[in-house]
Amino acid sequence: MRKRTARAAAGLVALSMVAAACGSDDDGDADDDGDDASASEADAGDDAGDDEAMDEDEGEDAAPAGDGPTLDYWLWDNNQQPFYQECAANFTEQTGININVVQLGWGEYWDGLTAGFATGDVPDVFTNHLAQYPSFVDSGVLVPLNDFVEADGVDVGIYADGLADLWVAPDGSRYGLPKDFDTISLVVNQDALADAGLTMDDLANLEWNSEDGGTFESTIAALSVDTNGVRGNEDGFDAGSVETYGYISNTGYADAYSQTGWSAFTATTGWDYLDTNPWGTVYNYDQPEFTDTMLWWASLIEKGYMPDSETLAGSGADTIFADGGAATMTDGSWKIGTWTGPDATFDVDFAPTPIGPNGGRASMFNGLADSITTASENPDEAWEWVKYLGSAECQDIIGAGGVVFPAIPSATALAEQAFAEKGADVGAFTIHVEEGTTFLFPISIEGAEVQNIVGTAIDAVMRGEGAAQPLINANAEINELIADAG
Repeated sequence: MRKRTARAAAGLVALSMVAAACGSDDDGDADDDGDDASASEADAGDDAGDDEAMDEDEGEDAAPAGDGPTLDYWLWDNNQQPFYQECAANFTEQTGININVVQLGWGEYWDGLTAGFATGDVPDVFTNHLAQYPSFVDSGVLVPLNDFVEADGVDVGIYADGLADLWVAPDGSRYGLPKDFDTISLVVNQDALADAGLTMDDLANLEWNSEDGGTFESTIAALSVDTNGVRGNEDGFDAGSVETYGYISNTGYADAYSQTGWSAFTATTGWDYLDTNPWGTVYNYDQPEFTDTMLWWASLIEKGYMPDSETLAGSGADTIFADGGAATMTDGSWKIGTWTGPDATFDVDFAPTPIGPNGGRASMFNGLADSITTASENPDEAWEWVKYLGSAECQDIIGAGGVVFPAIPSATALAEQAFAEKGADVGAFTIHVEEGTTFLFPISIEGAEVQNIVGTAIDAVMRGEGAAQPLINANAEINELIADAG
């Protein structure tokens, strides 16, 4: 394998902090926001967030079945691994090309790529995340797919609207075919809801605003309980000694994107991250719609309805919620199985995200793709595998597994059916696609610096430091950085 520049490795440090992700789950249950991408959950999910390596036996120990070369394929979601093994077996039977499926925990996955891009010891094909994709493009470690797509007549219009466009760089080069997508909803602890005398109907059409918080704030106040049993909407509530928070974000506060956090709120104000997306050049973190939302968000911490930075960072949102320390939580569709599976400690249901000042809901529309590394010694065969991964045949297998929503709508329908058969109503996630209330993960150059600089500023605001000024300063800094880099 050829050595590539180590430049891509540096940005991976920031990605490990990203909460959003389509599939990153700190508890290792398997999904990118994921986190998010984004910052403390790292987003990008699913037994995926576990830093320990997962079961690689199925991939590394499986004897090649075809007479063609063997390709290494990396993913981080162990819940999806069996279904990709099935795709690999079908592909080998059809082509003779062998696929070594290697599944690693979220942390080890990106650490492996960090080291691998510096030495050339990387897989032929890997699951790519939007938070890191721009730095990979900039460092030249991905194979453009345009010629392959054109030669084979691949129709990129078969995917859900907008997903294929995310993987096209400013120069027109395509670096991935979509594999899945995710949206966000409120995850609700049914026991906590009943104790507060509320029902799911009460959560179906919550509204919020940055002045008084609307019915969303009054609801999470009622769901908050201090250590003396007093609720947040009752006299005597002790905001400094909370037993159960009414709401928790499954994104750490030091997150510039917050796929499973404040992004579901800011987007309902008419605010967007960039002047244009993808590949915008001007960020908007200094606009009043954003800063007002962040100051309101910080007020929820002060009122005791949401945990502070230390509490959230110390235990992690998944643990706090699973232990009954929060009544509701915004989380991604890749975690449906986590909260409804046999290991769940209480019954949950899913409610749509709140309606905002613009009269609608909102959810980040994130997605993963499969990309080919320039270190691959078999790029033609790697393309055949990527093409198969992006096909209806493979995505139908993934959809029927009921773990994530595949990128092809017909396969998404199979996933909805599979979730329903498991007893999970996923309408709170799919409502965003049905109503057209999704927005795309922000993509620009210098993504790692954006995460570091803006994430630090947001965390400062959440700690009550400097009102909105840290956001204004950070926005000026990243826009200057992007301008200089461009």
